[in-house]
Amino acid sequence: MKLLVCLLWGVGSWLGLAQPAGAQVLPREGTSRYWVTFRDKSSAPFDPAGYFTPAAQARRQRQHLPAFEGTDLPVRAEYVAAVAAAVDTVTLVSRWFNAVACRATPAQAALLQAIPGVLRVEAWPARRVEVASHEKSSAEEGVAPEPGSISANDYLLARRQTAHLDGPALRAAGLDGRGLRIAVFDVGFRGMPTHPAFQELLASKRVVATHDFLRNRDDVYHTGSHGTEVMGCLAGRLPAGPGGTPGPALGLAPGAEYLLARTEQLHRERYAEEEAWLAAVEWADRLGADIINSSLAYTEQRYFPEQMNGRLSLISRAANLAARKGLLVVSAAGNDGDNDWVRIGTPADADSVLAVGGVDPETGLHVDFSSYGPTADRRPKPNLAAFGVVLTTTPTDYERLEGTSFSAPLVAGLAACVWQKNRSLTAMQVFQGLEKSAELYPYFDYAHGFGRPRFRHFAAPTKPAENPVPTFDFVPHDSLVAVVIRSEAAIRPAEILPLMADQSEAVLPPAPVSDAKAPAGAPVPPVGREQPSPTGNAPLAPLPEPNYPAYLYWNLADRRGVLRRYETRAVTQRLVVQVPRRLLRGGDVLRVHFKGYTGTYSE
Repeated sequence: MKLLVCLLWGVGSWLGLAQPAGAQVLPREGTSRYWVTFRDKSSAPFDPAGYFTPAAQARRQRQHLPAFEGTDLPVRAEYVAAVAAAVDTVTLVSRWFNAVACRATPAQAALLQAIPGVLRVEAWPARRVEVASHEKSSAEEGVAPEPGSISANDYLLARRQTAHLDGPALRAAGLDGRGLRIAVFDVGFRGMPTHPAFQELLASKRVVATHDFLRNRDDVYHTGSHGTEVMGCLAGRLPAGPGGTPGPALGLAPGAEYLLARTEQLHRERYAEEEAWLAAVEWADRLGADIINSSLAYTEQRYFPEQMNGRLSLISRAANLAARKGLLVVSAAGNDGDNDWVRIGTPADADSVLAVGGVDPETGLHVDFSSYGPTADRRPKPNLAAFGVVLTTTPTDYERLEGTSFSAPLVAGLAACVWQKNRSLTAMQVFQGLEKSAELYPYFDYAHGFGRPRFRHFAAPTKPAENPVPTFDFVPHDSLVAVVIRSEAAIRPAEILPLMADQSEAVLPPAPVSDAKAPAGAPVPPVGREQPSPTGNAPLAPLPEPNYPAYLYWNLADRRGVLRRYETRAVTQRLVVQVPRRLLRGGDVLRVHFKGYTGTYSE
């Protein structure tokens, strides 16, 4: 695996330009970052069996994709050598884009266009931020963590974050992501090797490969810890039960294999992270990843809102290419819903990326910090939603954390289980199937997307879908259109206990309930930089079961499908919504969803 990493990440030892493992390239004073695209590729023979691992070849064969395409061919060595001789440093060679990234002075960059084979030279603006503070933990020193007690409320949250996505049904079907390979791109995985939550994963050698694409080394365990938190929502487990039985899973894919890539840094130049993301996705493709989880979002530190169109950023273009090659890319929508940015970041803006927003475990509705759609070119986003408040792993413990960084891996785990059930599906079939499985589909809004995906859509795929029973009527009046709940749909059934509960999740340890809800208005840091939820003195109210009260969702869309307005309402009476008819002129459509039924009205 080390050989594969070196050839993909750097210019490669075959040009004599690779940096020593762990070394960071220090730019010369006065240099800037440039992107150099070449005109063509070498016509030399290419052996896909020698380049791609067996897992990567099998993925393409299952999806009836060609063994390779033009973007997989190597960059011409003489072009790379010519650029390397003319600039300060070459930092990346990309097969997919037939390009290199480099550092050069303005004078050096001016000469690049004259080099044979160079198509264009683009300067990348760069911003710097302050170095993040860092304190060593026991995990960083190599000492095994000693997690504190986990409260009953936290156990309950851990149970519900998977039950919300049909975790009990997946376990009953024997689905845990086994046979799937998931690549996780993040800040770092500090503390993961010694954390008890991952001992089963590591003992079975299901972390297949690791690489730090910022320091060009294989060690990803001594930098940031956000990846450890994300991994908890994929493959982490709570402490083992009596007799050493595995603890309950915090995510839905504890049986999958993993590729861990460090692509994000908490300081220095930000565009290096997009280069690292591109290097990582080419690496993951080569090593046979099926799914990529990217709990990162790039926004105002380098882009303007009008640039979130899925075609401008390097990583959105790379993500779309990955989807074309048969990988499912799952991305956090972002944590900017309650600040000035508001909208999703990139790569969540890419058309072929499954963008996941966050919902509040207490209500099942959009959580304030979760970023909103649409994209800058008015495409619907996010696609799906899952819990935005979770119990997960930190380097030395388990903690309650907030952020769409954790919504994404929950959905990525569900995707792995769905794909495990039917390996003949293509990546886009899984993508579209997850959308169609969501509880709001075909209703959509810019807060929830299509809502939470459900496994039952995949449990019996050959069974013809039943038409949902109408639950409301549109009643037009002179100036208004009223939405009235039908009498039979207005009944609130009493809760009925099951014959037997899921014992693996239902047994709670004796511990005091001492958690507190985050204060209202407390800001959630950007994706990739989430912090533990603040605690206080007031106990958290018991969380409702994943079957929340029936809400009524409605939106008003123009003839292009762009939403003018949308809203979610608690149903306390049968007359729920009245929309002025003047708003429905010009082809606008009123769409309403209630209890599994979606209806439309237009004039």
